[in-house]
Amino acid sequence: MSKTNPGRFFEDYRVCQVIRHAVPRTVAEGERALYHALYPARHALYSSDEFAAASGLDGSPLDDLIAFHIVFGKSVPDISLNAVANLGYAEGRWLKPVWPGDTLRSESEVIGLKENSNGKSGVVWVRTRGLNQMDEVVLDYVRWVMVRKGDDAAPAPEPVVPELAKSVAPSDLVLPEGLDFLQYDFGLAGEPHRWGDYEVGEVIDHVDGVTIEEAEHMLATRLWQNTAKVHFDATFREDGKRLIYGGHVISMARALSFNGLANAQMIVALNGGAHANPCFAGDTIRAWSEVLDKADTHAPGVGAIRLRLVAHKGAAGDHALRGEDGKYAPQVLLDLDYWALMPK
Repeated sequence: MSKTNPGRFFEDYRVCQVIRHAVPRTVAEGERALYHALYPARHALYSSDEFAAASGLDGSPLDDLIAFHIVFGKSVPDISLNAVANLGYAEGRWLKPVWPGDTLRSESEVIGLKENSNGKSGVVWVRTRGLNQMDEVVLDYVRWVMVRKGDDAAPAPEPVVPELAKSVAPSDLVLPEGLDFLQYDFGLAGEPHRWGDYEVGEVIDHVDGVTIEEAEHMLATRLWQNTAKVHFDATFREDGKRLIYGGHVISMARALSFNGLANAQMIVALNGGAHANPCFAGDTIRAWSEVLDKADTHAPGVGAIRLRLVAHKGAAGDHALRGEDGKYAPQVLLDLDYWALMPK
């Protein structure tokens, strides 16, 4: 019996299969420092214990996307080691903050399978949960990924395509206990714009651009243990290029969105998302956002805002999303739909 793990192939999955992912990981303040070194992340709630305490929290939690990357990374050896591409996300909710000292682990349930018409790959849908040391679910989301077949002759499974909600309902958003923006300091946060200053349909160009470096991408994909071969092994793709880890693009775009959305402090839900086109070292990422919806919450002074975040490698001011054929424009890298919390 082989002692090494070649990763699962499409034919190895079964609907309702539950996979517990190795290895649990304890996170500390160093994680925040590395995250802020990789990305120009400046949201005040994740930068200052004092700011977070003034907002009703015990201190500054770790960035929401740190939790996402850790939980996601744990699933890679079992779900997407042999992936062609990660295709999308849905029904994601952050249920509890992650604090320095927490230990995170993750598990996934296969909820859908569909072989591609080429007979060489298929799409696998999984629901992944991240849990802390008290077995509390901190994050829950669905993703689907295209996975190679190990044996092209393996019979195709009966297709099961899950029905997924188009968005998380505002009533299903979970806010951190004690969150209170009544004493929110807009000066320290960096911008004066409140929840009421944004209109549905408004588009915000985040102005800045960042050129992606191979070294930073490799640090990120190793840090969160996303060992998918397309990110690590330049011989795995026919073009000889390592694909930039999609989480790297997400975090870079979120950090760029600070310019115009500095007060969109906490991500609480992931409604949907697609990695529209591949990203490679040398690409310069820019971002823009569209306000899709707004909702009240029960927390004092806190509103929820639904945002579309688009990362692209086009020129500054380029807000193209799709072509006349309905497909994503070739310069679009990421189309992410999420709910965030903002002071009123």
